[in-house]
Amino acid sequence: MDKRQLDLSRYRMEKAKTDLSTSKLNLENKKFSQSINRSYYSMFHAVRALLALEKYDSRKHSGIISQFNLRYIKPKLIEPEYFKMLTAAFQIRNDCDYDDFYIASFEDAKIQFENANKFINRIETFVDSILRGDV
Repeated sequence: MDKRQLDLSRYRMEKAKTDLSTSKLNLENKKFSQSINRSYYSMFHAVRALLALEKYDSRKHSGIISQFNLRYIKPKLIEPEYFKMLTAAFQIRNDCDYDDFYIASFEDAKIQFENANKFINRIETFVDSILRGDV
């Protein structure tokens, strides 16, 4: 693995953590749609951090989600619950961003934040195992 891949992966993971922090602030300030949006993007950037190690990227969210499934979920490298978290986050983020009549609740935002936190921790652990050569 070259230095550029590693640097890009680290940058994207930091971006994921920043989005997670912003999600928490939005949740605390009762900005539920914005919290959900940042929770999703924290997961999205964590997956992109992982895919950077394989020199893969996509301009489409569906491409990132699909590759996560194909490269890590189907081969049983990462548990299927994480794919479910990501796809659920993608759906509720779309509802918040594009459905004029969707009203996000505290409970929705809280669940998404907790899932994003768990998701990022799992991806970070997996990336560390790759860098150690365990995978």
